[in-house]
Amino acid sequence: MNVARAIPALEEIVVPVLDGSLFPVRRIYCVGRNYVDHIREMKEADERDPPFFFQKPRDAIVLDGAAVPYPPLTSDFQFEAELVLAIGKPGRKIDVQSALDHVWGYGAGLDMTRRDRQRDARDMRLPWEIGKSFDASAPCGVLTPVSTGGHRTKGRLTLSVNGAERQRGDLAQMIWNVPEIVSQLSRQVALGAGDLIFTGTPAGVGAVVPGDKIEVNIEGLSPLTINIAPPEE
Repeated sequence: MNVARAIPALEEIVVPVLDGSLFPVRRIYCVGRNYVDHIREMKEADERDPPFFFQKPRDAIVLDGAAVPYPPLTSDFQFEAELVLAIGKPGRKIDVQSALDHVWGYGAGLDMTRRDRQRDARDMRLPWEIGKSFDASAPCGVLTPVSTGGHRTKGRLTLSVNGAERQRGDLAQMIWNVPEIVSQLSRQVALGAGDLIFTGTPAGVGAVVPGDKIEVNIEGLSPLTINIAPPEE
């Protein structure tokens, strides 16, 4: 039986893969406070606290080479360079020992943040969505399958703005590593094929303005580059 749609079908959100295929995105999760040096620079949590998870809408994805408009409701638009996990096998209550079996691939990502709005929400004990979950807030680079590049348990992560390095860290510095992230998140929600998990950022986050070029490099993965464009009218 054919049933007419009340509105046109929604666009599928996909991220390119190194081999030329496309990875469809189901959900986007982000890990908060997963590098000790970033916790210290933000001065907003006990570094012994476990990281927590928040979400971004899947249509917040923008791809390598995109122009990202400076968003509304902020005067402090900041970058956070992150490793992104791509989930290929669904599961719930996943053991740490088998968690890597659920990871399909990896990419370089950015958790773009309206920092002033995030701080306002924190101070008022409100959810972080206004600071984190807005249009074009989840740039993601080309994904590298585990079958091609293996797992990313360590490796250099850097971010530059207009050619000047602003962030430098190593994936081995994460408070919660990749298997622990997958295991812990799967105890809160059922993970599905197509989920992306942004895994937190090292120290050095900062603001950008229209005209800036951001480049993220993670050892063994394709780089991610975006340009900050003027606000949309």
